Amino acid sequence: MNLPSPIYVCQERLLENNLKLLKKIQDRTNVNILLALKGFALYSTFDLCKKYLKGCCASGLNEAILAKEYFSSQIHTYSPAFKPDEFEQIAQLSNHIIFNSLNQFNIYKNKIKKHNSIGLRINPQVSSVEVDLYNPCGVYSRLGIKIDDLKELPKEIEGLHFHALCEQNLDALKLVLDKFEKDFGHFFSQLKWVNFGGGHHITRDDYDVDGLITLLKNFRIKYPNLDIYLEPGEAIGWKTGYLEATVLDIVHNKIDIAILDTSAEAHMPDTLAMPYKADIKGASKDPLEKKHKYRLGGNTCLAGDIMGDYSFDKPLKIGSKVIFEDMIHYTMVKTTTFNGINLPSIGIQKDDGTIKIVRNYDYKSYKDRLG
Repeated sequence: MNLPSPIYVCQERLLENNLKLLKKIQDRTNVNILLALKGFALYSTFDLCKKYLKGCCASGLNEAILAKEYFSSQIHTYSPAFKPDEFEQIAQLSNHIIFNSLNQFNIYKNKIKKHNSIGLRINPQVSSVEVDLYNPCGVYSRLGIKIDDLKELPKEIEGLHFHALCEQNLDALKLVLDKFEKDFGHFFSQLKWVNFGGGHHITRDDYDVDGLITLLKNFRIKYPNLDIYLEPGEAIGWKTGYLEATVLDIVHNKIDIAILDTSAEAHMPDTLAMPYKADIKGASKDPLEKKHKYRLGGNTCLAGDIMGDYSFDKPLKIGSKVIFEDMIHYTMVKTTTFNGINLPSIGIQKDDGTIKIVRNYDYKSYKDRLG
């Protein structure tokens, strides 16, 4: 099949494998796992996702509308600060609304609907996230309420929410949960639910799934009055597809540099922000391991729009395909049209291997983002 380039391809079978694992955890522990739209919002797959997950968590009005339109289940909405002209609609759409501060709660408490279950995001003030950009509990964090600032719980509050992980294993959750219980446990008898947030890398090969099941079971035994929610983002889209690009040119400036029709800055922003070096099918991240070494660069004017140095068994040529692995989570939700570069097309690979193109982008897509 002659695919457009560049293109994100989500492999439905791999996505369903992740979903089945998450449902196994739900079934064995009686917890609720939600799809975090901030990490995976490929709504063409939502008919599949909603067979396994209990709902969506949204970061604001647009994600809540998307969840209602394509998932139509529980919608839990949290934002660092809600906009006054959007809150009425958010309240209509949402089952849970989570406020980032007592000030936000006090501003909007008279606009809460009868069907809204209200929660507060707390800051447990402990985290093992190593990159400051992704650490919600870092110094001067604006995210969540510290225990020193929560002397008593308003009667309307039914849940507490923390989010302090980033693509981490069970040990990181244990660290945060222990502190959460120690500092906020005296409120638990007043609550109906707790939300352990996201960042749980449950579908990664080395994740301690059995340990998580044991932890969740024990927590439920200890606090039988509390429903438990988890809202992983990356775990749902983890290793479920790739970004395929094409070599447009090869230039030489002391080293060979292949210019692709994609962009780290515009299409793979986390590779620069984290930063990390993406895996490429058939290539080595060690530029000296294989015979042919190239630096891969994006097709924008940003000097640092570089994917890194790789080595290949065979030389690259103009027209060669380059496949960046694991490019479904936290990619298409963050893309930009910097330099007017088109966004990658989006395809879904079915079980029979065929790829259905669900979205192409063009000048109108670019223009519609501007004014």
